[in-house]
Amino acid sequence: MTAPLLFAAISAAIFVEVVIGMGIAFWRLQYGEADPLPINSEDVATATTGAWAGWREFRVESDAFEDCGRTQRSLIFTPMDGQPLPDFAPGQYLTFSLDLAASPTEPKRTIIRCYSLSDQPNAKTYRITVKRMPAPSTLPDLPAGAASSFIHDDVKVGDLLNVKAPAGQFVLDKTSDAPAVFIAGGIGVTPMISMISWSLAHQPKRRLYLFYGARNSSDHAFKALLEGFAQSHTNFTLNVLYGAPCADDVEGQDFQHVGFVDVALLKRVLPHGRHQFYVCGPPAMMAALVPALADWGVPKTDINFESFGPASSGYIRPTTGPVGAPLQKPLDVQFRRARRTVAWTGEDASLLDFAERHGIFVESGCRTGSCGTCETRLVSGEVRYGSKPDFEVPAGACLLCVGIPASALALEA
Repeated sequence: MTAPLLFAAISAAIFVEVVIGMGIAFWRLQYGEADPLPINSEDVATATTGAWAGWREFRVESDAFEDCGRTQRSLIFTPMDGQPLPDFAPGQYLTFSLDLAASPTEPKRTIIRCYSLSDQPNAKTYRITVKRMPAPSTLPDLPAGAASSFIHDDVKVGDLLNVKAPAGQFVLDKTSDAPAVFIAGGIGVTPMISMISWSLAHQPKRRLYLFYGARNSSDHAFKALLEGFAQSHTNFTLNVLYGAPCADDVEGQDFQHVGFVDVALLKRVLPHGRHQFYVCGPPAMMAALVPALADWGVPKTDINFESFGPASSGYIRPTTGPVGAPLQKPLDVQFRRARRTVAWTGEDASLLDFAERHGIFVESGCRTGSCGTCETRLVSGEVRYGSKPDFEVPAGACLLCVGIPASALALEA
């Protein structure tokens, strides 16, 4: 064989191998068997931060109580599939499907609840912290919180729980270097722990302030952790407030102020200039403080907040139109499963609030358009959203927690 013919044969063989290799790679990509390929840093980042769809099974690896009163329990989870966990934005939460056992007064049922992640992201574990919710002191005959009681009394290390991917809009602005002010009441400190931990690790020069209100040392959560942050990071300032100090609580040591966080305190402590505020706490705190920040002159874009449960802070986020405006002509809203038709008059902030006010039960979770728990089939009519959901709502469905009627409705709920 001459040299030109030999060269041609070798070239042809190489060409065939390349074509076969490309074909195999294409087949693997099409059918999900491709190995990770380092295409470029942006693609790799997207792959590692992508969340999963639906429910994923996690195992409880360890637990700990974060307060002396043992009312705030942390659980650390690992995924059963062993795959790395996606990144999340500090401040986000996880959605849980909890199977409650039957009791003498309650049948077996599944409830959905959302709990803030209480640590900065890592690829192996997630952590949440849940406060046991007793019956209201003013209404002692009401039952204690079903989900929190279940997590405190029934969930054990080694148990498996179904979890949806991190979600939520109450997150730290990681692109900003403006001083961040975190204001937390009670268990509202959990998303702040995530935000502060991340910022101290990744933004060592950013000024951080935490104003944390607790009743007293008994339910002061993450005390050692927060005091450690303050001692080891000069850019972090800790202000703890006790509403009702115990006899042996020492001001200046266990806490810095008596009472509750208000704008007057913020004016005394914070230096002059722009700050980004992150606020999370019980209804009374939110209703008083968030509007007060706006009245102080803080731009709405610098006020980030998350309320507990269904309570509204009274501070309206930017919306697609007026919410809660009275209607001249009420709209009929039919709840098919409940076999009820009720007149929407515009008094409620959402269809979920509307349903609950009329005694119609709808399963819900985040109440902010993030978890999808209240997604309901829209049989007829049109729904618009006071605040944009975190995901694209499927055609023929609607989210009741952020939806309001644009016409008469028939809902599957």
